[in-house]
Amino acid sequence: MIMVTQLAKKTYTVDEYLELELASETRNEYRNGEIIPMTGGTPDHNEIAVNLLSFLKPKLRGKTYRLFSADQRLWIPTLKTHTYPDVMVAAKPLEIQTGRKDTITNPCFIAEVLSRSTKNYDRTEKFAAYRTIETFQEYLLIDQYRIHVEHHVKTATNQWLFSEYDDPLVTLSFRTFEFQVQIADLYDNIDFSN
Repeated sequence: MIMVTQLAKKTYTVDEYLELELASETRNEYRNGEIIPMTGGTPDHNEIAVNLLSFLKPKLRGKTYRLFSADQRLWIPTLKTHTYPDVMVAAKPLEIQTGRKDTITNPCFIAEVLSRSTKNYDRTEKFAAYRTIETFQEYLLIDQYRIHVEHHVKTATNQWLFSEYDDPLVTLSFRTFEFQVQIADLYDNIDFSN
């Protein structure tokens, strides 16, 4: 009879995670004591995120918002989670995690570019985690393998309006900061024939 002993997963404190993260060459999420390595994005994943950032930056210039890319860490205190959204907008003044200078806590808009390995997590547990943030108002999920965009807008406490788009000619309107973009523009320079 062979006995298999399961090793207990190591859990980390927030401070241990942050110390390791500062020294790490790769980004890692922190979920309630567990450190999860983040996979690298594909060229299409990055291009879509850059497309959205390039449209948002001039529209937000001079307004009371800050725009961030995938290297900005977000702290979700109710779930003890640190994560790195692909695109994030936060209202000024920024709210920073207590004792930190590099981790924000007050996003109003988050966008994630979906990958095969994270799409279910982005749609479910991650979205649920984001919804615990009081300032969070709008969530955009952009599929990188086909033209498909999912848009969630908070309409009241515990109420979200869901819309989805497969037509590249549709104009998407953001509520949080009065901005519009055509779906096709999010996919600029993406070739789905490969």
